[in-house]
Amino acid sequence: MNRRFLIGLLLLWSLGPLMWQLYTSFCNDQALTQPFSSIDHRWTLMHYRNVLTSNPPFWRYLINSLIVGISSTLLCLLLALPAAYALNRIPRKISILSRLVLVGAALFPYVLLFLALLELARALNLGNQLLALSFPYAALSQPLAILLLNSAFKDLPPELEDAAKLEGLSLFQRLRWILIPLVSPATASTAILVFLFSWNEYPIALTWISESSKLTLPVAMARIAGSSIYSVPYGAYAAATVLGSIPLVLLVLIFQKPIVSGLTSGAVKG
Repeated sequence: MNRRFLIGLLLLWSLGPLMWQLYTSFCNDQALTQPFSSIDHRWTLMHYRNVLTSNPPFWRYLINSLIVGISSTLLCLLLALPAAYALNRIPRKISILSRLVLVGAALFPYVLLFLALLELARALNLGNQLLALSFPYAALSQPLAILLLNSAFKDLPPELEDAAKLEGLSLFQRLRWILIPLVSPATASTAILVFLFSWNEYPIALTWISESSKLTLPVAMARIAGSSIYSVPYGAYAAATVLGSIPLVLLVLIFQKPIVSGLTSGAVKG
């Protein structure tokens, strides 16, 4: 009984704000400040209509975030996979030191690099370029990505690679045809984490992108929340939040098993 109560309490704590956000997105502005029984026409699709017909249209922000998220994820994995493999092949002392450095880098608050990244964008003329955001996003995601993938590579038996060497496979062929497919669950979970970071990141996107048609979703939603001087458009903001969370929910539901398998890789020794 206590266990069920705790699970129910946890679900209420987790899903309560989400359900309230969903409720707010379908309510008219007057209904949010009046008792539930005092308004006959409480429900409306006006907030979704206003968000979807905005200028620029809301779907463009979704596409911008998808472009940035996918490019950042691909670039991060392209660099992290060989780096994670190499971390298991270097001498033990250097490997341990490298892991400590990576842990420190992963825990470092990237907001402190804000001004340096802004000056870098100005020097290299990277402003208002969506694909340019993938460079800092991939770089900031590297430490965690390498650590997760390194744990997966570490679990692979060395005899597997030795047999591939006897077959005459080169290093690239071993990675391409044997090692990387075997760590695909960890690769999937790492890709999801990198994508989520790129999708939700705000400070860098705010300063690197100023054109309205190129804004990513977090920056666009912040503008929606501050679009009125005298009041906060709670309904429109809630509708934008619901629409913006749909791709993430679908992504997690589709790749739920690889995510769990990848995150628990190396936790249990058989």
